[in-house]
Amino acid sequence: MLTRKQRDLLLLIHERMASGEVAPSFEEMKEALGLRSKSGIHRLISALVERGYLERLPHRARALQVKRLPEGYQPSEKDQTQAAALIRNTQPLQNDTAEQPSSSVSVPLYGKIAAGSPIEALRDEGQTIDIPPFLIGNGDHYALRVEGDSMIKAGINDKDIVLVKRAETANNGVIVVALVDDTDVTLKRFRKAGNKIILEPENDDYEPWVLEPARVKIQGHLVSLMRNYH
Repeated sequence: MLTRKQRDLLLLIHERMASGEVAPSFEEMKEALGLRSKSGIHRLISALVERGYLERLPHRARALQVKRLPEGYQPSEKDQTQAAALIRNTQPLQNDTAEQPSSSVSVPLYGKIAAGSPIEALRDEGQTIDIPPFLIGNGDHYALRVEGDSMIKAGINDKDIVLVKRAETANNGVIVVALVDDTDVTLKRFRKAGNKIILEPENDDYEPWVLEPARVKIQGHLVSLMRNYH
């Protein structure tokens, strides 16, 4: 659980940046939280970084990125940030039972995908999984079961089921299913850097994959996640 001040600061930064502005200055943060000095802001930010809620981006002014939001926070419909999408996709299904249609949608469950070192995808065309329609929206979708822990800071755990929308391209920062060397499939955050493609984990114990573009084919974008707590 976050402290009240940690939560207030995290939401102040998130809501300012979600509206298209830069992160507030330390002076603005200090005044908004009613603190006497900026050192208190430094301590709060350090605690949020350590707990995986914030990330400091090097070589940029006010270089903060919100990685995840506090439990129970309800982002607005206009909030299209990655952090807002993550909290929408991982909310317990029972919270929305009044709005769920009675029908379900069947999507193919293709097998395992690595959230660690890439492994060969297990394509079993005979398996399907029934899901509530609100989890996927329009388009062609499929499901994969996660193996590994390299995406835990994005809220994706070992044995989760990820729902993926088929796509062949991706923007920077999107979590994708990537086919590497036509044989191995992995779940990572996608970035371009010069003439290289970087597949970034969300776990400090893993190194990014830096690859030639010809070695990588985008197979889809992460759109939602299902988790069994039993």
